[in-house]
Amino acid sequence: MIEAVNSEVPDMAQDVLARNVVIKAVQAACRAPSIHNSQPWRWVLDGDLQLHLDVNRVLHVDPARREALMSCGAALDHFRIAMAAFGWLVRPDYFPNPNDNTHLATMNFVKMHYVTDAHRNRLHAAEQRHTDRLPFLAPRSWPLNEQLIRQAVGDRAFVDVLPEAARHRVVEAAQLSEGLRQYDSDYRYEIDWWTAPFKFSEGIPESALPSEGERGRVDVAREFPLALHQSRRASVSKDESTLVVLSTGGDTPRDFLTCGEALSALLVEATVAGLSTCTLTHVIELVASRQIVGGLVEREYPEAVVRIGSVPPLDPVPAPTPRRPLSAVLQFEGG
Repeated sequence: MIEAVNSEVPDMAQDVLARNVVIKAVQAACRAPSIHNSQPWRWVLDGDLQLHLDVNRVLHVDPARREALMSCGAALDHFRIAMAAFGWLVRPDYFPNPNDNTHLATMNFVKMHYVTDAHRNRLHAAEQRHTDRLPFLAPRSWPLNEQLIRQAVGDRAFVDVLPEAARHRVVEAAQLSEGLRQYDSDYRYEIDWWTAPFKFSEGIPESALPSEGERGRVDVAREFPLALHQSRRASVSKDESTLVVLSTGGDTPRDFLTCGEALSALLVEATVAGLSTCTLTHVIELVASRQIVGGLVEREYPEAVVRIGSVPPLDPVPAPTPRRPLSAVLQFEGG
């Protein structure tokens, strides 16, 4: 039970879970990545904390709700990271209501005995993490960081690192996906909507989009409207990222949600290691391109490809992408 205890900051000596600590963790959870920064989550606090899918924010490109559920899974893992830094383990009860498939989880909490610096570092990384669509240098210390990423993901998803020789096939999958959609007016409208300059708390700001020169140096990328700013990171002439594929053992809503948790764990662990990331799901959205990716890793259900790399020293840190206000995503019930 979450109680309205007067606790301005998380307190390890406090045995009652303070309501405002949970609210702080929800706010941190909303820094999670989501498809086109659509933020399709809704939290309900009514003595317990529930995570729901906001069906009004599911995209046309996502009829199976795969990417929306992965986005919610990423938010759930971000919430878990925040609560651990505040001294509480989170043990979700997944899909607890058989009559409501938008009720994704109800949170259960267990008091931790000790919070380590690593817990706090992970929360800081979750808050600093961002999608970087510019070209990368090769990921530094990759053999070590690969093992740390695998450990962070655990058994929530399969992690496959693509060899460089397979990269051209992912490029082909991306080109196929874009080619099959060139006359899909709904898809193009949706891309334009989520990149429109008038959106202030959602969507992708122009500063996060590549210019023509920048996009030409990244071989695996979704085609967004081109930004008009000057070319950045000019010292990196081509993308040298490592491509990692996340896959699941099934193709159900629970698989999508859990894979989103795994994706969050991967992205945050990479951020802790000082690496940059860009999640690519457009190569999974259509059957034909998804089969190409699945064939490369010999998995039936690939869910996402992630570019992982390093950026040059002293590279400017981008401004955070916008998020909806807490009042729009957190609902209070029961007083």
